[in-house]
Amino acid sequence: MRRLFIMRKDLNMSPSKLAAQVSHCAEAYWTRGLRNYAKPLDDYAGYEIKGIIDKEIFEQYLNGSFTKTICEARNKNHLLKAVKIAQELGLIENVHYGLIYDACFTELTPEEENGTTLTGIWFCPLKDDMAHYISKKYQLYH
Repeated sequence: MRRLFIMRKDLNMSPSKLAAQVSHCAEAYWTRGLRNYAKPLDDYAGYEIKGIIDKEIFEQYLNGSFTKTICEARNKNHLLKAVKIAQELGLIENVHYGLIYDACFTELTPEEENGTTLTGIWFCPLKDDMAHYISKKYQLYH
């Protein structure tokens, strides 16, 4: 299994900005799940998290090699083609994949009405053949 991230090349992000955006992609899948299952403890000393993780993801990804692939999209439209591919495969947004928007506090210029810019897309751990099917329209980020 592998995590697939596709990032926009046309934004010309600095290496540190790109690293931050890929980190947002990597964290988005896990933090979404944690937020959904977190319940405050009675003494408010912390949170208890109980949930279910897919057996295959646990055994082949968490107990595996944490394989990740970062590909590049030429521009926003090219990036959004990955959404169409994901939907055709039956993947659900904000469950199996999600879009990452930058708040544009540093080097990016807002493109969206809400003052953000779409920078990338993350995918949950996928079987290699599914990750390759999605990524075949994209090259490795360089």
